Amino acid sequence: MVHKPRSEMIAETRAKLIAAARRAFGTVGYAEASMDDFTAEAGLTRGALYHHFGGKEGLLKAVIAEIDAEMTDRLNGISARHSDPWQGFVHECIAYIEMALEPEIQRIMLLDGPAVLGDPFNWPNQTGCIRSLTASLSRLAREGLIDVEDPEATARMISGASLHASMWIANADDPPAASKRAVAAFKRLLEGLRTGRNRD
Repeated sequence: MVHKPRSEMIAETRAKLIAAARRAFGTVGYAEASMDDFTAEAGLTRGALYHHFGGKEGLLKAVIAEIDAEMTDRLNGISARHSDPWQGFVHECIAYIEMALEPEIQRIMLLDGPAVLGDPFNWPNQTGCIRSLTASLSRLAREGLIDVEDPEATARMISGASLHASMWIANADDPPAASKRAVAAFKRLLEGLRTGRNRD
């Protein structure tokens, strides 16, 4: 019998636990998800969970990191499909807000995540998000498409507005209606960044 390298076995164990926890968190929620149930589903023990993630909260962090990476890939793909850099940027920002309607993202990223881990602005992924937004705004400014003196400050304002909009949608009595209102307002907000000659 050929034995797998230890690093491969560790990666497989982590992947199994993350996948099982993600299904549980996304369906019944963090509070109701049983560690015994999803470790059994993964064919592993609680000991494996504690060894690799330190506990249920650590596993939630890993699930959030995985979903966040997938969201980033999706958003990058949306902006890349547009030949007009400005429209690509707008559609990427709007898509982020609209993701708040997706059940898994809504429950794990916008409801349970903040309830368990605290303010999303303090999550590790926020640094990368601000850096990416700052780079996009700097590029648009260099191309003369927007009038922005401080790309980082503007990136933080946009990030704050979009995250707050997403939280509003996730917690609203009528999420689809809240999403439509948020998207309409956000488009007008972004339009204020454009230089005079580029406005319709």
